Amino acid sequence: MGRNRNKKPLLENIEIIKLAAEGKAIAKVDDKVVFVTNVIPGDVVDVQVTKKRKSFMEGHPVVFHKYSDLRVDAFCEHFGICGGCKWQNLPYEEQIKFKQQEVLDNLSRIGKIELPEANAILPSAKTEFYRNKLEFTFSNKRYLTFDEINSEDEIDRTPALGFHVPRLFDKIVDINKCHLQAEPSNAVRLAVKEYAFANDLSFFDIRNQEGFLRTLIIRTSTTDDVMVIVVFYYEDVEKREGLMAHLAEKFPEITSLMYVINEKGNDTIGDQDVILYKGVDHIFEQMEDLKFKIGPKSFYQTNSEQAYELYNKTREFANIQKNEVVYDLYTGTGTIANFVARQAKKVIGIEYVPEAIEDAKLNSEINDINNTSFFAGDMKNVLNAEFIAEHGHPDMMIVDPPRAGMHTDVVETILQAAPNRIVYVSCNSATQARDLEMMDHAYKVTKIQAVDMFPHTHHVENIVLMEKR
Repeated sequence: MGRNRNKKPLLENIEIIKLAAEGKAIAKVDDKVVFVTNVIPGDVVDVQVTKKRKSFMEGHPVVFHKYSDLRVDAFCEHFGICGGCKWQNLPYEEQIKFKQQEVLDNLSRIGKIELPEANAILPSAKTEFYRNKLEFTFSNKRYLTFDEINSEDEIDRTPALGFHVPRLFDKIVDINKCHLQAEPSNAVRLAVKEYAFANDLSFFDIRNQEGFLRTLIIRTSTTDDVMVIVVFYYEDVEKREGLMAHLAEKFPEITSLMYVINEKGNDTIGDQDVILYKGVDHIFEQMEDLKFKIGPKSFYQTNSEQAYELYNKTREFANIQKNEVVYDLYTGTGTIANFVARQAKKVIGIEYVPEAIEDAKLNSEINDINNTSFFAGDMKNVLNAEFIAEHGHPDMMIVDPPRAGMHTDVVETILQAAPNRIVYVSCNSATQARDLEMMDHAYKVTKIQAVDMFPHTHHVENIVLMEKR
């Protein structure tokens, strides 16, 4: 085992034994766990350690002695550089096997609770072109790969339009073709870049805060609507008009063509005016006979078709009866609330973000649903005894919290509200397991269903049905 001067060892001929959380994999050296990036089980590698702790190490492969028999060729030319789709070199069947196992391990190891036999994970029917939204960033200097930096050739640092390199806020990989979103996504991005080059439009320099073009957001839907938003750093009517007119003419299929002038330091547009250039200021998504209106700032699950499977399974687990009052916590834009409303007596949705609640009300209106009520505010403040007395005791609750899971105050509030059943939808089974343990004395887990929303990534959703003991 060689050592370099700063005591970060090089581990030689190490076999990768299994996948781990967050897209890493595991090897064992002298009973110590080593987390390794960019490898899969069965690879034999030399690992350069980058972090060394008492109980574990982290590192990356520097030499491959043997490639795993499981390996398949990645289908994207940007694999390994852009940082998305980390598991393209692992067959999809293996990916979902691991995701299922990770969910069960988290629930039993972290939750330490009695579990029923889990349903088989629901795979995604589409493993490419499944996303309905992508955001691309302009940069005046494209990211050079390791090979390019070490090359003898003169490398041209042309501007880039693509994705952030993981953990490098100012480095952008120039994307030629992305396999995540259906056309016209790639065509629109390439047309914008081509027009910018031909007409000398400057790309943003995030360090020096200068340049004209900042970001490009593209949303598509299962109803064939397309929304394109171009974000500029400052107004230049002639240049902006030129680009927008070019897009409008070249892509008549764009339903909603919009732009933003964002003069602040960061790229978020939540606090910015989005100006309509052509078409309408929204697109529609459809689920069964329900329509959901999506504006430039609306949240909607990123894999529309698999979101339907997720909500369908949630509704099935909920098994709502006509006389039941349902509370939907972390309701977002009310997708789940509206999706289950026809089964229920009434649905109460609560969400922290006021704009999302406006969307939720609108979505009820569009679909002639009149047994929903939505409230904005912090869950632990809104959901108290007075609120329940006013709106009715929840027969069942659906909760779909962010990655961090539920605040202990919210768990306490749910336990006090004491619904008969709870369906807990989670995008992070580790925090879900922690929350389930806190409720284990009052509720028993009776069903488990993992759902894969994001093929080629380590993310997995999980649905659990809990019934009162």
